[in-house]
Amino acid sequence: MVINMAVQYKDYYEILGVSRAASQDEIRKAYRRLAKKHHPDVSKEKGSDTRYKEINEAYEVLKDPDKRVKYDTLGPHWQQGQDFTPPPGWGGGPDVEFGGEWSSFSDFFKTIFGGGGFGDVFAGQGVPGSGTRMMRRDSEVKLELPLEEAAKGGLHTFSFRAPNQSAQTVNVNLPRGIVEGSRIRLPGKAPGGGDIYVTLHIAPHPVFEVDGHNLVRGVKVAPWQAVLGGTVSVGTLDGSVDMKLPPGTQSGQKLRLKGKGLPKRNEGSGDLFVRIEVVIPKHLTEKQKRLWEELAELEK
Repeated sequence: MVINMAVQYKDYYEILGVSRAASQDEIRKAYRRLAKKHHPDVSKEKGSDTRYKEINEAYEVLKDPDKRVKYDTLGPHWQQGQDFTPPPGWGGGPDVEFGGEWSSFSDFFKTIFGGGGFGDVFAGQGVPGSGTRMMRRDSEVKLELPLEEAAKGGLHTFSFRAPNQSAQTVNVNLPRGIVEGSRIRLPGKAPGGGDIYVTLHIAPHPVFEVDGHNLVRGVKVAPWQAVLGGTVSVGTLDGSVDMKLPPGTQSGQKLRLKGKGLPKRNEGSGDLFVRIEVVIPKHLTEKQKRLWEELAELEK
């Protein structure tokens, strides 16, 4: 007997602030804007961590055409906060493996898209019940990875759907040195014993820009910090580090943190380039205003 448990419905369109007719580009832009605003390294607001997880979950569904179609079949009449009980036999099937970041996704997500185990996903190599062998065919798969996962490497599980086949889970061991466009061959994992060629793409990140093995990020500093120099804290993929800010640093200037980028294939890592953004205060006290006026007089 199968018992379907009610879970709280999630309106992913509302979470990203887009309409149900939004294009992929609109969804991507909304995600980048919200993820940057609520990223734990950026936002100090209470609950930003939970909000950030909701944004990532919504984007995980709406960026994927197959997941989005399945989600849309629930209909637009659902409202945020309602319970959703899947119909008998709905089961998400082995589409995704809930490891890494996905382990924090909601029960609603897992109810729709299911969970999967490991194993030989193409055992049997023939059309069920036909007694015939499939023709050997290679398959191409595009896989988008979070930046942190690309940097860490290790075992990753993704959903693969061959023509006229149900979705199956495939395991890939991500090697050291992944960059945008890296390609991995999985021999014998496609139907009929063909190979799967996986092209890796790094998902847009709210903080870091990717340039090969190098990373770029902005850091805001006050005018007096830029003028006088000092030490500023900079978040990296490995945690925060202190960076020396030379006196007279200009807005837009890039400072290098050696070895704080993405790992390279053999040894070492790329660099992190920190783009300085001098922030001018919008509101001044009378004392601050007088001091700026004195500085202005000195320049005459």
